[in-house]
Amino acid sequence: MLILLPPSERKAARGDGPPLDPARLSLPELNPVRERVLTALGEACGRDDVREVLGLPEGQAEEALARNRALREAPTLPVARLYTGVLYENLALGDLDPRSAADQIIVFSGLWGALRLTDRIPPYRLAMNVTLPPEGRLAALWRPALKAALRGVEGRLIVDMRSGPYASAWKAPQPAVSVRVFRERVLGGVPKRTVVSHMAKATRGKVAHDLLKAGAAPETPEELLKAVTGLGHIAELNGRCLDVILHT
Repeated sequence: MLILLPPSERKAARGDGPPLDPARLSLPELNPVRERVLTALGEACGRDDVREVLGLPEGQAEEALARNRALREAPTLPVARLYTGVLYENLALGDLDPRSAADQIIVFSGLWGALRLTDRIPPYRLAMNVTLPPEGRLAALWRPALKAALRGVEGRLIVDMRSGPYASAWKAPQPAVSVRVFRERVLGGVPKRTVVSHMAKATRGKVAHDLLKAGAAPETPEELLKAVTGLGHIAELNGRCLDVILHT
């Protein structure tokens, strides 16, 4: 089983280790594109319209730009400690076996392409849906490199928990299951399902945590469904999607 995750906007404030060394990152086949994106991001941070280019809310721009301008010199920390958003709070990596988690999780990133939990990088801000001059749309830029770099994962059941822009950068080969989250309410005696956002992140993190904590090793979508429901979640298979249902 291989779990694919998006990054989170919320990150640790700073690193505590040596500066970035791209040669030490996993998936070294991605390094040429990583360098292109690093260079383009550095140039973009000098533009008058950088906030619009990077899609930064006004209240977050100053901190984000300071981080991006210091990427090559800033202290680093492992990916396992960098992301602190809702999904990662519920993933609770500190409660999991680090070697097993590192083997079974890949995190996608607009700046780095894809990362393992042990990779050391500095805090940054760059979403996959950005069009970064002169490189263009990041998802399209990363697509060929990710396809080549991730050939080795074929044959493993892929549990895809990425959001849309990150999923568009690399199409997971079969067998692959995308995890969706719905809230179900009974209105007028009829069950109605709606897509949720904040709780979807929390739920995906919790499902990933529970699978890894239990040492689950599903090899097919049907085995994944059995594992998830066996861990107390309400779920069903719909085509290539595992739908987790929250009842309120």
